[in-house]
Amino acid sequence: MHHAFMAAVADDLATLGIATLRYQFPFVERRAKRPDPAELSHATVRAAVAAARKLVPGMPLIAGGKSFGGRMTSQAQAADALAGVRGLAFLGFPLHSPKEPSVARAEHLSRVQIPMLFLQGTRDAFAKMELLQPLIAGLGARATLTLLKDADHSFHVPARTGRSDAQVRHEMLTVLASWAASVIETD
Repeated sequence: MHHAFMAAVADDLATLGIATLRYQFPFVERRAKRPDPAELSHATVRAAVAAARKLVPGMPLIAGGKSFGGRMTSQAQAADALAGVRGLAFLGFPLHSPKEPSVARAEHLSRVQIPMLFLQGTRDAFAKMELLQPLIAGLGARATLTLLKDADHSFHVPARTGRSDAQVRHEMLTVLASWAASVIETD
C-alpha cells in the first residue's frame, strides 16, 4: 500500500473526490515472497471492506485493487458478496503469468453479479488482449474494459509515446471516477 503507484492513485482519486482505503495483505507485511493462501487473502479483503463500511457508514463502496489485490477481491466477491460493495474496479487484472497465457485465473468472474471495470494496458504481459477481450465480452453488460494504449502492467508507457505515466494514470482514474458514478447512480 506504500508503493509509489498506489500512493499516487490514492492522491489522484482524492483530487477527483473519491476517498480510498489502502491496506496490505499479511504476506506483504511479513515481506514474504509467496502470497498467502486464498482463504487468508479473501478474509483480508473482507476485513478491509468491513473497515471501510465502519469508517463511512452508508457510503457507496467500490472495491478492487491493483493486480493480485483486484483478483483476490473478485474471488472474495464471487464466493460470497462483499456487503455494501456496488462494483469492482481492477487496475491491471492479472489474467495469467507472463509467458503462460491462460484464462484459468478468471473462471470465478462469471459468478460476480455486480458491475466490474477492467483497466488494462495494451502491453500488459499479465493479460494477453486476445484472451482478455473475449473473456470480458462473455461477461456481458456487467463488465467494462478500458484499454490504456501502450501501457504495461504497471501502467508505464515508453517515452516514444509522448505520454507520461502520470497522464496515463489520470486517463485511467478519470474513467474509473466516471464509471463509479454511473454504478452508484444506477444502483
